[in-house]
Amino acid sequence: MLRLELTGITKQYPAVRANDGVNLRVAPGQIHAVLGENGAGKSTLMKIIYGATQADAGEIRWNGQPVKVASPAAARALGISMVYQHFSLFDTLTAAENVWLGLDKSETLATVTGRIRQVAAGYGLEVDPLRPVHTLSVGERQRVEIVRALLTKPSLLILDEPTSVLTPQAVDKLFVTLRKLSSEGCSILYISHKLDEIRHLCHHCTVLRGGKVTGEVDPTQETNASLSRLMIGAEPPALKHREARAGAVALEVKQLKLPAADPFGMTLAEVSLQVRAGEIVGMAGVSGNGQQELMAALSGEDRRAPAGSVTLFGHDIAAASPRQRRLLGLHFVPEERLGRGAVPSLSLAQNTLLTRTQTVSRLGWLKLRETHALATSLIGRFNVKAGGPDAVARSLSGGNLQKFLVGREIDARPKVLVVAQPTWGVDVGAAAQIRAELLRLRDEGCALLVVSEELEELFEISDRLVVIARGRVSPTVATAEATVERIGEWMSGLWPGGKDEKNEVTAHAAA
Repeated sequence: MLRLELTGITKQYPAVRANDGVNLRVAPGQIHAVLGENGAGKSTLMKIIYGATQADAGEIRWNGQPVKVASPAAARALGISMVYQHFSLFDTLTAAENVWLGLDKSETLATVTGRIRQVAAGYGLEVDPLRPVHTLSVGERQRVEIVRALLTKPSLLILDEPTSVLTPQAVDKLFVTLRKLSSEGCSILYISHKLDEIRHLCHHCTVLRGGKVTGEVDPTQETNASLSRLMIGAEPPALKHREARAGAVALEVKQLKLPAADPFGMTLAEVSLQVRAGEIVGMAGVSGNGQQELMAALSGEDRRAPAGSVTLFGHDIAAASPRQRRLLGLHFVPEERLGRGAVPSLSLAQNTLLTRTQTVSRLGWLKLRETHALATSLIGRFNVKAGGPDAVARSLSGGNLQKFLVGREIDARPKVLVVAQPTWGVDVGAAAQIRAELLRLRDEGCALLVVSEELEELFEISDRLVVIARGRVSPTVATAEATVERIGEWMSGLWPGGKDEKNEVTAHAAA
């Protein structure tokens, strides 16, 4: 008997048919991948299964019986849990309180807190249940979502881009967890754009394109190239990474000491870093090790940095506002798409106004025609699937919104670009396009600092690498001289001259 069977699922939105007669069959204990480019209808289909969205037509069968999944609560009652790509957590509540909201209230908050610690430890997912969500990084929030889902002991677990901001070590631990759940009979629907993950983890794969099922394959018998062709109709173009011609120092951080802004934040300790014109410096690190705090100090969101500790082309910008920094040529792409990168309820055209103020007159009047033209240009140039410039930000899939936000800052022709998680949740074709655009910016003389938890991405586009761990930044190393093993060691704070240099020497001796 099948655990889940979908027949003829159709969902029409005003501007697009997200699902068009989709059929899907999932067996007990099966890890089933759903593959497709951004906007193919994957997330909509998962929301229908979870009851967050209702289909216009089609049937859902659960353990052989037709069911109407009217809400997420009804889905959880059946045994279906979901981890969203865009997190559904209340910022002002603690991790434990967020988890407790979705559980049977017969359990006390103290009991749930204990269960969170137990499940997190058992599955290797580091979670502090007492921390307010607004103090957590994106990666830490993702761990909270996964633990919340696991606490319900689901019969079907839906994971939408679960590894997009996890380190390779954390991904390995998650895969152990998922294989264990599968062996216990739990079915898993797995959405990811990382083709290697699908090939190594999943038993079966359904491919969507334009809201329709275009194929079903055994991913273990496929190559990355063949899966890419099924998904986007072609293989992504190879990146042309020429040797960097680094120029003068554009962005410099000098001995930056910055106490944590809240009790759960990370203190920055004597951070020093240089980014030169015409180069990409990649920053690796486990989520929650000071990336958020450093990005806030660089973007101007946090202006507590001591005078002279952050300079742009020799100008002290430690106390400068984000607008002043943009006028000097510094642009920024935050890791949080909705809320920081874009206002969810505003249109794409209106969201260009957050950083592209050339469409505002000196008297403060909005140039609506220019604003719409800019948004339309970005949609076309970066192949964003949206219902035009008036589409609200929250209506886009995660990957398409990411393409729009990264494109908005690339199109500004910055002198310095600081970007966090540039290809989070985008398909292989779009990821290749974004990386190629970043390299093109570099070749035109822009200085780029790329913060990413995807080591493969950093090795592919960076000229030099640094690691952030426990609020400290490692020395730089040329990417050509770095190895994944070496960077992995440094992600634990074990680098020469660092706080744990003795341990680092011991580790090398043992190796």
